[in-house]
Amino acid sequence: MGMNETPSADRVHIGFFGRRNTGKSSIVNKVTGQELAVVSDVKGTTTDPVSKAMELLPMGPVVIIDTPGIDDEGHLGELRVRKAKQVLNRVDVAVLVVDATVGKTSVDEELIHIFKEKEIPYLVVYNKADLLKTKDGNRLSSDNNLNRNTHAGAVKESSVSQKQDHENQNTEQFIYASAATGQNIYELKEKIASLAVTDELKLRLVGDLLEPSDFAILVVPIDKAAPKGRLILPQQQTIRDVLEAGAAAIVIKEDELSNTLETLGKKPKLVITDSQVFARVSEETPEDIWLTSFSILFARFKGNLKTAAAGAAALDRLKDGDKILISEGCTHHRQCDDIGTVKLPRWIRNYTGKELEFEYSSGRDFPEDVTKYSLIVHCGGCMLNEREMRYRQKCALDQEIPITNYGIAIAYMQGILKRCVEMFPDVRKELEQ
Repeated sequence: MGMNETPSADRVHIGFFGRRNTGKSSIVNKVTGQELAVVSDVKGTTTDPVSKAMELLPMGPVVIIDTPGIDDEGHLGELRVRKAKQVLNRVDVAVLVVDATVGKTSVDEELIHIFKEKEIPYLVVYNKADLLKTKDGNRLSSDNNLNRNTHAGAVKESSVSQKQDHENQNTEQFIYASAATGQNIYELKEKIASLAVTDELKLRLVGDLLEPSDFAILVVPIDKAAPKGRLILPQQQTIRDVLEAGAAAIVIKEDELSNTLETLGKKPKLVITDSQVFARVSEETPEDIWLTSFSILFARFKGNLKTAAAGAAALDRLKDGDKILISEGCTHHRQCDDIGTVKLPRWIRNYTGKELEFEYSSGRDFPEDVTKYSLIVHCGGCMLNEREMRYRQKCALDQEIPITNYGIAIAYMQGILKRCVEMFPDVRKELEQ
């Protein structure tokens, strides 16, 4: 990924849902202006969620997700439906595609219930509107007739009553469209864009902590786990945010910190380090300079810093035989001294002195039932959007399982967590209570 590209985790995620054969994938292709999804008259053509990061006017950078039919059948169908529902944990906007000649069914109503339960803004698209007929048997062709609440003259070609649809349409956003003719596709994109408005007051990674002309030192170890020829995503994003604040980013390896601080000629505002070298960087960073880590900054950026900081205290309550889930949002190739599967378990065992069991999840495979765990230690979540990170946090909290992240757990075990959140007074205050 280039530094001028918007990471998928920071894009608006738009999911398209619906029953089989409603023309869902055709609508996706019309909205995106490309053949993103395979289209067929055969039910169940879409077998797995299909995602694509792209620029979509008038919204900008988005991730479009086409999902399998929510009414798929059989054992494989159940797996596909489960995957479709998992997508709901990360979408910012849901688009429900309904066959206009059939109307909403109980399956559609169930999806709408889930949208509301998860507080996902949603839009109902009545596709195949070109096939609707008036009382005199003529097809409706006027866009105005299809999008006003005065379209009561249209009748469905099935036995499904429209009464409930009309009542619901008074309280939810909807649009009649046609993937076959392109009818109202532009208006559909406009409606999606209106739901996809992001919070302009959203916290930045680090830029709000800096003033123009400030210095920030980024400590980036170059070891076997570091990708050849590039920096990992959290480091790229942090550098970009520092520069957008008008400040300067100085990127060094862990063995260059002391010399850099001596020769810089100006005290940096803060030092941001990879969590794996927290101990060394903490010793070499003067107390009057803020110190934190990439994963702590990402915890705040994703909206779960307070919960993760509080969850670290569970490390002191672990007992022999307790199970710990270590979860990562990406599926990178494991190195011989991988932080998630090797270093963290070793550090936690050494810190607690307990015989513990560790289990692992990666990518989208986060378990819904986490009750068997005594603690969840999550990565910084740079590959997951804020909604999915909040979902995982909520899963843990609802089941009363403490959750923390890599950097916070490491800082806690090093005895420096309070120092590493000093720039966030509300978090520091909670830790002191």
